[in-house]
Amino acid sequence: MGPRLPKMVASFIRYMEKEQIKYCLYSRKSTEADDKQVLSIESQVKEMQALAKKDDLVVVEIKREAHSSKDVGQRAIYNEMLKELKAGKYNGILTWAPDRLSRNAGDLGSIVDLMDQGYLKEIRTYGQKFTNNPNEKFLLMILGSQAKLENDNKAVNVKRGLRTRCEMGWRPGVAPTGYLNEKHVDKKCQCRIDPKRAPIIKQIFEKVAYEQWSGRKIYRWLREINFKTKNGKPLVLGNIYLLLRNTFYYGEFEYPMGSGKWYQGKHTPLITRETFEKAREQLKRSEIKYTDKQFAFSRIMTCGKCGSGVTAEDKYKKLANGGVAHYVYYGCNRSRNLQCKEGYIREEEVIKQLVAVIEKLEMDEGIIKKKFDEEYKRMAKFQKSFLSAYDNTTIEKDFDAKRYAKHVLNQGTIEEKRELLSCLKSKLILKEKTLHLE
Repeated sequence: MGPRLPKMVASFIRYMEKEQIKYCLYSRKSTEADDKQVLSIESQVKEMQALAKKDDLVVVEIKREAHSSKDVGQRAIYNEMLKELKAGKYNGILTWAPDRLSRNAGDLGSIVDLMDQGYLKEIRTYGQKFTNNPNEKFLLMILGSQAKLENDNKAVNVKRGLRTRCEMGWRPGVAPTGYLNEKHVDKKCQCRIDPKRAPIIKQIFEKVAYEQWSGRKIYRWLREINFKTKNGKPLVLGNIYLLLRNTFYYGEFEYPMGSGKWYQGKHTPLITRETFEKAREQLKRSEIKYTDKQFAFSRIMTCGKCGSGVTAEDKYKKLANGGVAHYVYYGCNRSRNLQCKEGYIREEEVIKQLVAVIEKLEMDEGIIKKKFDEEYKRMAKFQKSFLSAYDNTTIEKDFDAKRYAKHVLNQGTIEEKRELLSCLKSKLILKEKTLHLE
């Protein structure tokens, strides 16, 4: 029995050392195209659980993460694991390979620091083991740095490949509406004309360039003909403006956007550059006309029939005496329902109805009081500068939010009316030419 005792003691000591380490099984989704089959998250978990069973390792936590490890400190699950290591919940990490823990110097440094501080006793991978040993830590850092190098090289190679595609005349990314991406591997980044949608895109440019259509008129027309993108969705107004500014349709493209690097495409253009330039000029004119004109109550009310916004437009009428009368009308913009039957209401009637319900409106009186005080100070300065020689009376300061609101609605400028209505807590609904509160 004597000779066997030291072996039993040694075995017991190894067992006790093994029991001191509690592992967190950490798995992260692979970013390598070649590893997708064998290094999926669940594959990693399955393989490492088998390893833990084989070597009698104690796994107290399993963590799965799909976030990339290229950016420092951006992995929530990884950061949680570091905190739990410091808290002593476990003191070992079980993972498929070193690059699952880190592909950047910052996160790798955090792991090594935990080893130096004694919180992390061991890292086990499928074929290696790393402890708080200078040589093993050095090897861990080399493997982590190698993964970092692979990432950096991959980024350089991808950028070089995309730049080469652009120089060949093929724009990377999803083809714009009117084109379809080629799915053949040997035709990467290439696109072909979409026979169903390309004629409509061409008509859009021609209608804007030669018929002076506005973006909103194009939007209504596309709704009428039930135009849909290849994803089955209608074009919203913002997408129409982006489409009309896209040089890809006449044959040139910038990549990346905003880089100032332009390329001549090999794809088939849908329009000529002349048509594009005319459309752009018309678009600028319509945008200037639209943005320069402001109305007091536009974009503040909602159509009660279809939920669209309420917009405004000018109307002019020749009078018998030769003069011209100017009116402003408000009505549904029909963005949600082109067939909405809500009628139009004159601005004077809107003001009349607002004044009638002013007592029921919920307003932010603090902001209104601030505007009132600014107006009072302005009038006081005017009185002091120009009226003191004629009138020694002073302006009484008697603030009443509702009374002041009525004054602004009847006598204020467009800007003052808009500022006032921005203080409303009530929602204004226009239905059957009548304002309702919600």
